[in-house]
Amino acid sequence: MKAILCREYGPIANLVYDDVADPVADEGGVVVQIKAAGVNFPDGLLVQGLYQARPETPFSPGMEAAGVIESVGAGVTNFKPGDRVAVKCGNGGYAEKIAADARVVIPLPDTMTYEDSCALLCAWSTAHHALKQRANIQPGENLVVLGAAGATGIGAIQCGKAMGARVVAVASTEAKRKACLDAGADLAIGYDNLKDGIREATGGKGADVIFDPVGGEAFDAACRAMVRNGRYLVIGFASGDIPKFPVNLALLKEFSLVGVFWGAFTRNDPKLFAQNMQELFGWYEQGLVRPVIEDRWPLEKAAEVLERILGRSAIGKSILIP
Repeated sequence: MKAILCREYGPIANLVYDDVADPVADEGGVVVQIKAAGVNFPDGLLVQGLYQARPETPFSPGMEAAGVIESVGAGVTNFKPGDRVAVKCGNGGYAEKIAADARVVIPLPDTMTYEDSCALLCAWSTAHHALKQRANIQPGENLVVLGAAGATGIGAIQCGKAMGARVVAVASTEAKRKACLDAGADLAIGYDNLKDGIREATGGKGADVIFDPVGGEAFDAACRAMVRNGRYLVIGFASGDIPKFPVNLALLKEFSLVGVFWGAFTRNDPKLFAQNMQELFGWYEQGLVRPVIEDRWPLEKAAEVLERILGRSAIGKSILIP
């Protein structure tokens, strides 16, 4: 079969599209013929050696995929060949097939596309976990989403609205701000004078919850627009700059800085993750969340897609099609 391979850590351009052996289902596992693979910001960091994890090379990146079960291993009774599923795989999604433990395989509703399931599995799930478990967001609260036109940002807009929040999206261009409004944001603003922009957008009150996958200068401005008892969610650092936190602000303004690490959450609390996915899939069936799929690319274009995402040019979710 064909797969994208990282043979050694380095520039994204060094990824290769090559032949590898077909996977075999182990005991308790399945082999899935991949129909869609989601592309995520951490994938680009991973292959450069800039992420928390460093799998042994060579490996295929890709933490989520969806497709049809091709075969099942001994002891697997809850899946059969032909079933439509999504896979939370950590690595290996950028390929034509993947072997996975049946415990990380999720059956798909007939109404859900493979592409949409990939978006829900990581980006929308990250937003859902951040807002539900980490922020405990409440109906009527002001949620400010930075990097709002990216996949996790649009996920936060839609999950925030489903939870009853008033959502202010922050994005860098008119096209991105329009995409945020189309995705359900109540208001969309730019990064210029961000502290004052947030206050104006919230009627002078400030943000109850800030969802921040950007970091850098945006963090410095946004944390000054928090309300008392607010929660500032640290999702990532798409700007490339990890800011230093002025802890005196936490004291003076009495808000909380809350880390969100989706990968650790799914590993440490798999039952709660399963409940979250059940709720997300239910919202999808109700039309409360609807992934924005910006583009679909051939598998061999993975490096180009990753460069686009790390350059913060993408709107919504990008998908690879083997």
